[in-house]
Amino acid sequence: MTNHQIIFTAPGKAELLERPVVMPAPGMVLVRTAYSTISSGTERANLSGDNNISSERGTENMVHPFPRSIGYSSSGIVCAVGEGVTSVKEGDRVAVSWGKHSRYQTIDQSNVHPIPAEITMQDAAFSLIGTFPMAAIRKCRLEIGESAIVMGLGILGRLAVQLLRAAGACPVIAADPVEERRNLALSLGADLVFDPFAPDFAEQVRRATGGGVKVAIEVTGQGKALDQVLDCTARFGRVGLLGCTRSSDFTIDYYRKVHGPGITLIGAHTNARPAHESSAGWWTTRDDIQALLRLVVGGRIRLADMVQDVRKPDEAGEVFGRLMVDPNFPLTQFDWGAE
Repeated sequence: MTNHQIIFTAPGKAELLERPVVMPAPGMVLVRTAYSTISSGTERANLSGDNNISSERGTENMVHPFPRSIGYSSSGIVCAVGEGVTSVKEGDRVAVSWGKHSRYQTIDQSNVHPIPAEITMQDAAFSLIGTFPMAAIRKCRLEIGESAIVMGLGILGRLAVQLLRAAGACPVIAADPVEERRNLALSLGADLVFDPFAPDFAEQVRRATGGGVKVAIEVTGQGKALDQVLDCTARFGRVGLLGCTRSSDFTIDYYRKVHGPGITLIGAHTNARPAHESSAGWWTTRDDIQALLRLVVGGRIRLADMVQDVRKPDEAGEVFGRLMVDPNFPLTQFDWGAE
């Protein structure tokens, strides 16, 4: 078997390189990849050489030298299993969490999730990344009929729009400066869309919601966006900080915008969740993946509809080159040909 993997070999440079196939040790699974999904924010940060990024399984700052590799949300077919693996078998169709952009992935069985027959490989490749906004919404304890806003309409924001609608938010508001993204959000279920660069943005949102949103999912990771969304939030509202605000170079009037109106700020990094047992508002990754797949099977959300570009792995250099310069980078998956 010949294996190839997309590697960030230097800042701004991605290459498809040959790598050995690692046969599975006890507890491990070898998967032939079908699709892998680009998470533009995280992958742009890694590709740029940013060292202020979280480790895959923790939130501590680390020095990440090049070469780097990523691609944590994918799908594929099980090729082989190591001793003691009982959750999957050879030939199973699976979603993979915390894997790589690689033709073959050898990964712990805890990160391999069987998928129903109704789920396409393209849909399954969203499984892990789809749990990120799902966890943020759970932590905000959204109630049916409450208003909600999503700040930023990249991949996480588009997922959040659909999940908020499925969870019963009304109205669901989407905000992004790019008109194309706002129009896409409307097609995915947003009730209203606004340009956050408009001078009366906060006033528009407050007027549309009768005084402000109850729940806000901040996806951009930008301090200015957090400041803006606080202006849109109703008294006693909850703000889920889903975007990774890697720069601390911004200020917030916490007394007027948080303390006084009783706003709750919630850290919603995907690693800030239980590892083994779900409870109200706090679900494990595995349970959230199964919930996401049920929503797809039940027609509550549409994942493949969000895909704007599908590329072959040997186009990685071009794809990631565009990621570095295009603020409206299309939602892209790699097709590794395993179907």
